Amino acid sequence: MVTASTRDAGGAPDAGGAPDAGGAPDAGGAPDAGGAAVSARAVAETVTDPELPMLTLADLGVLREVSEAGGTVIVSITPTYTGCPAMDAMRDDLVRGLHGAGFPDVEVRAVLRPAWSTDWISAAGRRKLAAAGIAPPRAAPLPVTGPIPLTLGPPARPVRCPHCGSAQTRLVSYFGATACRSLHRCGACQEPFEHVKEI
Repeated sequence: MVTASTRDAGGAPDAGGAPDAGGAPDAGGAPDAGGAAVSARAVAETVTDPELPMLTLADLGVLREVSEAGGTVIVSITPTYTGCPAMDAMRDDLVRGLHGAGFPDVEVRAVLRPAWSTDWISAAGRRKLAAAGIAPPRAAPLPVTGPIPLTLGPPARPVRCPHCGSAQTRLVSYFGATACRSLHRCGACQEPFEHVKEI
């Protein structure tokens, strides 16, 4: 089951990670095949993103909290943007993984505030993106108060090629395989690549 929550989920993120969605204790452990306790958090952290399978949900920063209440494991995740079509797959994969690890009762909640930011992608996640040939996002733009300037020119900072590191790249399409990625081509090595857009 996925339930949506618009509650404020807590403090600012630490360096390269999502903020914790609350102060509830981590869910207790289920025994593995060798008899050792496996925490629900540890299991949830192994679940990969359906659109960027080189990243776990923890790498991506969408895994916010794993807690236990009345025998039910409660997992809180934040979508990368409102209406993200991958949310159902994330939920199903989390439930399947936790059931398989011995947690029979699982509830997945969508936490909408604060909104997810690419700044929540971990340092390890950024390295994995680059290793897979996808340019990781740069620092997200700061929130703007007042009138929003409209700029029609190319971005001030070029996206560096994840293959050769060159800044001689050009935007081919603002949308790649998913809405959160853009398509580029490197002028140095001539390789095409995707870039995770800053949010």
